[in-house]
Amino acid sequence: MSFEQPANCEELLNYRIARLLSVSGALVIRLCEGRYGISRREWRLIAMLADYGTLAPSELAEHAHTDRPLVSRAISDLVAKGLVSRVGRSSDRHRVAIELTDKGRALHAELFPITADINGRVLQALGPERIRELDDMLNVLTHTAEQLNQDYPLKEKADRRNGGSRQWTSSKPDLAGVW
Repeated sequence: MSFEQPANCEELLNYRIARLLSVSGALVIRLCEGRYGISRREWRLIAMLADYGTLAPSELAEHAHTDRPLVSRAISDLVAKGLVSRVGRSSDRHRVAIELTDKGRALHAELFPITADINGRVLQALGPERIRELDDMLNVLTHTAEQLNQDYPLKEKADRRNGGSRQWTSSKPDLAGVW
């Protein structure tokens, strides 16, 4: 197996990370959906609000690394479930912010330790030194990916609403100078 010269999808870093997330996150998803009646996306928003406090919807989307329309729908669902509320901002009554309700804070207080324990159990396979190394590596990889996104803008935009229905062309993007 080679990350440097991948021969198939299982040798791609993003595929491996996505697979780890899928496998290790499955238990959390079952807990969220089965026990608490919330989606993984809703849980992420609750966690962000618990961490950062009251946020504008756009700020919440940024912290959660999620598209604004998806966050907007999730907010509506969370409001309907009584887990968050929309509050007016004193400076502009047309702008709202999102905050956890008491019910949302209670859900976070119960669910966060469970998810932290699941994460900890997965990490136990590495031991303390390798966990620190992994943390450092993830920071470096994340910074590099963020820099790549800034340095290498694509003219093509994601079209998730239409299922990425744009036609494939055989032209390869010019990555010269990026790598």
